[in-house]
This record gives sequence, C-alpha cells and structure tokens, in this order.
Amino acid sequence: MTSKVYCIASFKPKPGKEEAVFKALQALEPNAHREDACLHYTVTRHIDNPFAQGSSYPIVFHEIWANREAFEAHCQRAEIRSFFAKHLEAEDGDIEDANVCVYTDEPIDFDAPQI
Repeated sequence: MTSKVYCIASFKPKPGKEEAVFKALQALEPNAHREDACLHYTVTRHIDNPFAQGSSYPIVFHEIWANREAFEAHCQRAEIRSFFAKHLEAEDGDIEDANVCVYTDEPIDFDAPQI
C-alpha cells in the first residue's frame, strides 16, 4: 500500500503582492527539501496557455511527502506556521486567501498486501 501524500497549496495574493508572495514561498523550499520525507516541494506560478485555460489562484505549491505523518510534521514546523501567521492570518499579510488540500494516489478499494 502506498503511503505517499500529495499536497496542492494554492495562494491568492492581495492586489500588487504576487511577486512578494512568490518570493516568500520560494524561501520555504530549501528547508523543506532538507526534510527526509520530502519527495517534491516546488512553488509555481500560473501562466497563460491555450491548451490549459482553467482558472485557479495564481501561485501553487506542488508537494509530495513520503507519508501523512511527515506532511503533518512539516505543517507544524515553526517556519511554516510563521509563514501562515505572517502572510495569511495577519490583517496586513500579503495573501488574501489560500486553499491547501492533500490527496492520495490509492483507489478507494485498493487491496495491496499489508507488509
């Protein structure tokens, strides 16, 4: 049974704050990459493309963690909690809204052997 956790964290910066938010999120990457269970952790920004015309918040983190426990431990790191407190929760923060979701790649009735 796979234990990987996939996280998509989308951010809507306040008007005129997109570059500041992108840089603040990029600053989180080096320490996250030091976490043993971090398999992928990259912040991206939306670009226009005629083959992908959907809508979303303009900045998105793509994360893959070895397991749920590692993801949850990452979320409790002081650096991560401080980021959300400063940029999202504070009235003068640069982020208007955020949407953080986690996913699994397992089908609902997956019956892999338990090891």
